[in-house]
Amino acid sequence: MTAAEWIINNAWIVWLALFLLLAIIEMISLDLYFIMLGVGALGGVVTALLNGEIWLQVVIFGVVSLLMILFIRPIAVRHLRKSPDGFRTNVDRLIGKDALVLEPTSRISGSAKIVGEIWTARAEANAPVMNPGSYAVVARIEGATAYLVPAPTEEI
Repeated sequence: MTAAEWIINNAWIVWLALFLLLAIIEMISLDLYFIMLGVGALGGVVTALLNGEIWLQVVIFGVVSLLMILFIRPIAVRHLRKSPDGFRTNVDRLIGKDALVLEPTSRISGSAKIVGEIWTARAEANAPVMNPGSYAVVARIEGATAYLVPAPTEEI
């Protein structure tokens, strides 16, 4: 028995190995293309186990993969990218956080410590100059600059 004959007689093993390879690549890339191709490879496994011809296995692989990419992937991506209302990431999560003013902070210059990191800071347009040691609240972030407003004072 030649290698080609063995591969044709045991095509399901080749398809299964292809599926595992594509699943590993998907785990690295996380873009949902390779897993769709992997599902197509599983279609090849089923066709091979049902004694389908090699050309039919390849056609099933192609059709299932194409249908998965065109119809299932967009739905999956939409669900993966969905986040709860009000969910903020990256620097947006700093808006509303307390800031310790480190230098006199005006509309022109200043710095503040926000969540353990030192940021270039500016006072918002209507905010007064904030002195070192006072607390402020992050109103917005533009680039690498945090815009602050004085923290509300609590009356006892």
